[in-house]
Amino acid sequence: MTTTLKRLAGSLLAAGLALSIHGHASAQEVTIRVAYENNPGEPLDQVMKHWQELIAERSDGQIALELYPSSQLGSKQDVTDQAIMGLNVVTITDVGFLADYEPDVGVLFGPYLTDDMDKLFAIYDGEWFAEKRESLRQKGVHIVIPNLLYGTRHLISKRPVRTPEDMRGLKVRVPNNIMQIRSFEAMGATPTPMPLGETFSALAQGVIDGVENPVSVLYGQRFHEEAKYLNKIGYITNTAMFVGGEAFFSTLSEPHLQIVHETGYEAGLYSQQLMTSLDDELIGKMQQEGVEIVEVDTEPFRALTQPVYASFPEWSDGLYEEIQGQLQ
Repeated sequence: MTTTLKRLAGSLLAAGLALSIHGHASAQEVTIRVAYENNPGEPLDQVMKHWQELIAERSDGQIALELYPSSQLGSKQDVTDQAIMGLNVVTITDVGFLADYEPDVGVLFGPYLTDDMDKLFAIYDGEWFAEKRESLRQKGVHIVIPNLLYGTRHLISKRPVRTPEDMRGLKVRVPNNIMQIRSFEAMGATPTPMPLGETFSALAQGVIDGVENPVSVLYGQRFHEEAKYLNKIGYITNTAMFVGGEAFFSTLSEPHLQIVHETGYEAGLYSQQLMTSLDDELIGKMQQEGVEIVEVDTEPFRALTQPVYASFPEWSDGLYEEIQGQLQ
């Protein structure tokens, strides 16, 4: 057995997930396990509870969502692997991770791509992304919710970051995707990939000096207990999505699949309303708990990260220019 297969077998056993991937899901009841790294009470958790209620009501109880916050089912990559193998699980992800399966979508997670959330979501609703979504489906990845707003990603750290000079040598936890790794390398930091669930202890032990994420996640994970500078670098408008495996979703009846997609999209719209209203409130709470808010001139960081877009030869020719044209 290969190392990958051993890892998958182990994670599936540990998670206790059992589903026959042969045959069809019961017309009477469908259970979908929903995995995410965020803790109970965080905005993303609130969105998932909203989705849970929507889908139960719309399906008359025939479809049930089981929520697994706080990385209970393993890392994002572990759960994605489980989903592709055919288990009844979905997980939060983004195009930064999905670029491993469809490289072109990674451009939508590029640094300082746009400040206009509405125009960015219009791309996800358009023809270009519909083609990428179908390509992902052919590769076993089924997008369930395409339109989550996760937030604008900033940096919390143990020392203030006002200029790229301040970023030099800073060990910053990033998700394990190449776009964010290269973005922080370009800014002068030392990116340190690790799962979110391991990050608080790494920050407390001095393994890392800072963490990038939206304010709601930085606050929800209590990183401000160990790092007292919130540096508003705002380098990504973080859209997100939930994905599962085509092997499982192809077993659902068309009415059930339609309910899953429609309620998921409605949950995504709810996330957009929720996230945009929370940042100021949570920043205020951080300040009350001793965090200094550092207003950052982002132009020097934007200039440093622009070359990142030229470092992906696997992208289609003219991709960045095409996306910028759609964002105008």
